[in-house]
Amino acid sequence: MGGPVHLSAADGEYLVRLAAATVHACLDGTPMDGQAPQSVILRRLGCSFVTLERADALRGCIGTLEPMRPLYRDVVRNAVRSMTDPRLPPVTADEWPDLLVSVSVLGPSELMPARELADLQRQLRPHVDGLILTSGRRQATFLPAVWEKLPDPCDFVAALLAKGGWAQDRLPLGIRAHRYTVAEFHSSMC
Repeated sequence: MGGPVHLSAADGEYLVRLAAATVHACLDGTPMDGQAPQSVILRRLGCSFVTLERADALRGCIGTLEPMRPLYRDVVRNAVRSMTDPRLPPVTADEWPDLLVSVSVLGPSELMPARELADLQRQLRPHVDGLILTSGRRQATFLPAVWEKLPDPCDFVAALLAKGGWAQDRLPLGIRAHRYTVAEFHSSMC
C-alpha cells in the first residue's frame, strides 16, 4: 500500500518557505538563491503539489504525480507553475500579501483493484487518500484536501471523473485507479 510520507517538521517548513519565497521572487522579479538544502530527504526524487489560495479561493494548484527531480526542485517548479494555473487568471503581485501557500508531498501510489464504481468508492479512505484516475491519455487527480469540500466518496469520485472528462456514473473500461497519501505543509499568510 502507498505508505505515509515521513518528513520532519523542519523539512516541511523548509519546503513551504521555499515555495512562498519562489512565488514572491517571481512576482517581485528578484532572483532566487539556488542553493540545495542540507536535508538528504529533500534532495531525493519526490513529487509535490503547490497550492495557492487567497480569501478561501483557489488561485493555483499544480503538481507532479511521478518523482522525476529532487523534491526541493519539484516544489520550486510547481510553485512557479501554480501562479499561472491554466484554469485560473494568473496570480498578480497585488495578491502577494494575502496568499496562502501550501505544499503537499506525495507518498508512493498504490493500485486499487476496482472494476466497478461502487468498489472504488468503498475502498477509498475519506480525508486520507488522494486519488489518480488514468485511462488512455487522460489523467485526473484530487489531493486528500479535496475531501473537505467533497466528504462523500460517491461525490468525490464523481467529481474526479467529471474533471477527467469521463461520465460520472460509471468507471470507463480499462481505467486505472491509484491512491496515495500526502504530508501537507501550510504557510501563514505571506
